Amino acid sequence: MRLIRILLATALTFSVIPAHADSKDVARLTQLLENSRTLTARFSQLTLDGSGTQLQETTGEMALQRPGLFNWHTDAPQEQLMVSDGKKVSLWDPDLEQVTIKTLDQRLTQTPALLLSGDVSKISESFDITAKEAGGVIDFVLKPKTKDTLFDSLRLSFRNGIINDMQLIDSVGQRTNILFTGVKANESIAASKFQFQIPKGADVIQE
Repeated sequence: MRLIRILLATALTFSVIPAHADSKDVARLTQLLENSRTLTARFSQLTLDGSGTQLQETTGEMALQRPGLFNWHTDAPQEQLMVSDGKKVSLWDPDLEQVTIKTLDQRLTQTPALLLSGDVSKISESFDITAKEAGGVIDFVLKPKTKDTLFDSLRLSFRNGIINDMQLIDSVGQRTNILFTGVKANESIAASKFQFQIPKGADVIQE
């Protein structure tokens, strides 16, 4: 799954560079993110190339809990699972029977991989942020302050205070759109949701 690999790879390469985002927009985004201590939702993901041609469409479910706990599961037939327990991030690819485990450090909480579940207090150190509001919808556009990333911009949209969708655009114009449905905030989530058990016989890559 391209998105999961972008989220994970970006988290490993992203460095913190000071930005000068609008303080009101930063405060608004921070408040909206912090209002949801936990989130669960279904998602549908659509990837388009620069001309608008569909490349891939998938569905799945996600769950998160602050700080730093994250579970992103993409449905079969292109099943993948990314889980963060607050210390490590595990990416399970059942087709390859392979698990990639990476250490969760401060950079991860400032990237799209765990932006929805991590520490949002330092967002402005990593992104330029602008906001636009129309009716009950607020769009935030986050642009990384470094060129060494796999995306050029990230848009987070909130409807009536709850995350509704997000979009990533890369340097060649390829877009990944994710729509969240059935979003539930601040409900209890079992701790096991964020604990990955390595399947028997799986190849394990530690990074």
